[in-house]
Amino acid sequence: MIEPNKLWQLDGGQRRRKLALTFGALERDIAGIAEKGHEYSFPSMKREEYTKKVVQVLLKDPALPTEDKNHLEELLSQNPFDELRACNIGRNALLKILGTFPAEWDLIIAPHKISEEAKNGIITERDFYPELYVYAEDIRSPFNLGSIFRTAEAFGAEKVFLSPGCTDANHPRAVRSAMGCDEVLSWERKSLTEILETLPEDFPVFALETGGTDIRKFDFPKKGIVIIGSEELGVSPEALTLAKSGTVTIPMTGIKASLNVGVAFGILMERWTSSISE
Repeated sequence: MIEPNKLWQLDGGQRRRKLALTFGALERDIAGIAEKGHEYSFPSMKREEYTKKVVQVLLKDPALPTEDKNHLEELLSQNPFDELRACNIGRNALLKILGTFPAEWDLIIAPHKISEEAKNGIITERDFYPELYVYAEDIRSPFNLGSIFRTAEAFGAEKVFLSPGCTDANHPRAVRSAMGCDEVLSWERKSLTEILETLPEDFPVFALETGGTDIRKFDFPKKGIVIIGSEELGVSPEALTLAKSGTVTIPMTGIKASLNVGVAFGILMERWTSSISE
């Protein structure tokens, strides 16, 4: 984050881009999911005061739409000051001015419960379903992989395994779309065969793929590994032979009958964890 006064040293376009990045970093810090190295760290002023100063910089931008300007001025006058809403409105107003669209990772998630033992708001432990594992096979898009991490963490998976051919979880786009979930969710790169060698022979393994059992009728195990395949090729034939507990399919009625792998995974995780809780 940058000193508010230094923003005036930047030209218009550069200042707007820096402001948008600053608002985004503040949003994540407020939500307790700040990216490593981007936590709020100005000892000379509280974060609320800093946020107000940054908003005031934006208010002087002649391109700021009147509606957004009025909304921000109203927020500044309120007590208590809604930092998160001010940052969100400011960032999205800037993105409109810059002709950019917000990415999916910018959607705000519900804040985590932070234990009394947590230091500086950093989460050191999480609730999860024991032995509920995810095997991401050859996911090519870093954005999709980050989304899978985020969904797996949200629904309480214990661990995510990445196949040898899966994209890098440390890729900047994967890290950003994971929203910090890659830091609190255990993960490891390993082949499916290697994983199964460490588990009981009858450990449930099933795949998310077309041509299987309707997700509404599938008998989900209380624990197990779900295999999700690549965006282009789906689950490999080799992995399907190891999915002894079956294949689950999401029925679709649209013309394209196609879902993004991250979206499909989210639907599956909601069904799976709901069945465990019943």
